[in-house]
Amino acid sequence: MRNRIVKTVVLGAWTLALAACGGAEAPPAAGKVFFVSPKTGDTIKPMSSIEFGSTGATVAAVPPGVLTPEQVRAGMIHYHLGLDTDCLGDGVVIPKADPWIHFGDGKKVIEMSLTPGPHRLAVQAGDDMHRTLPGMCEVINVTVAP
Repeated sequence: MRNRIVKTVVLGAWTLALAACGGAEAPPAAGKVFFVSPKTGDTIKPMSSIEFGSTGATVAAVPPGVLTPEQVRAGMIHYHLGLDTDCLGDGVVIPKADPWIHFGDGKKVIEMSLTPGPHRLAVQAGDDMHRTLPGMCEVINVTVAP
């Protein structure tokens, strides 16, 4: 009986210590992002519509102004399209420069012109501060017809 009480007290203290420290790392994102169209392996026209989708998160425009980490809205994302690139690591601020296109207005479709040949497209979710989220990126390969 005494052994069970000691184990319970130790377990409770350990749980409180982890909660106070915030744990070792952030929990993974519950959602995912993906290409609605095109799909990997597709051959597309030079002027094509590219559409994104997501599950487990709400797509919304980024609030105006400079935000602090405390103002970041949990569960809210917006899309970023990377051209001929791969996913960025978790927690990285997505550059506001080539090869990335930001959709801070909350849109999920773009009409764009691509040069003929093979291309690698990455859709990556960002939070209100444009930081990448764990597991919320997809890369596809398409061929643009001449």
